[in-house]
Amino acid sequence: MNSAEQASHAEHVAAEVVVEVEGCSTEDAHAVFGVLRTAFHSDRAADDVPTEVAGPGATVWTSTVDVSERGGTPEPRRLSAPVTVSLQGGYWAVDQLCAGLKSAFTVDVLGTAAGDQEKEVELRLATLPQTVTKGAP
Repeated sequence: MNSAEQASHAEHVAAEVVVEVEGCSTEDAHAVFGVLRTAFHSDRAADDVPTEVAGPGATVWTSTVDVSERGGTPEPRRLSAPVTVSLQGGYWAVDQLCAGLKSAFTVDVLGTAAGDQEKEVELRLATLPQTVTKGAP
């Protein structure tokens, strides 16, 4: 790999965020991944619906999201309950992904861990208030 290829690879990796979704229904996980696919490029296809895994312990679904190019603005999505999401990646990339989620969900930061080049952020996503009242009698 020459130096131009190395720089390009490093920039691409710096724009990737590993996303973990846990402690929620498969429908809610699918909603989160759908929002991420709308806002950015994701390694999860639209027909890649999360499935529950039998056995002890919580199921954790993962995806790698490339935030180097912004896609569309996701519509607000309903969740049956708050969803816990963990993000890990470069500072800029994680911030971009958080911003992309804010058009679709209420985003609360539960905690952060900072490293030299990367950070990890734990979020709680919930349905936006106007989504709850929309269409209500």
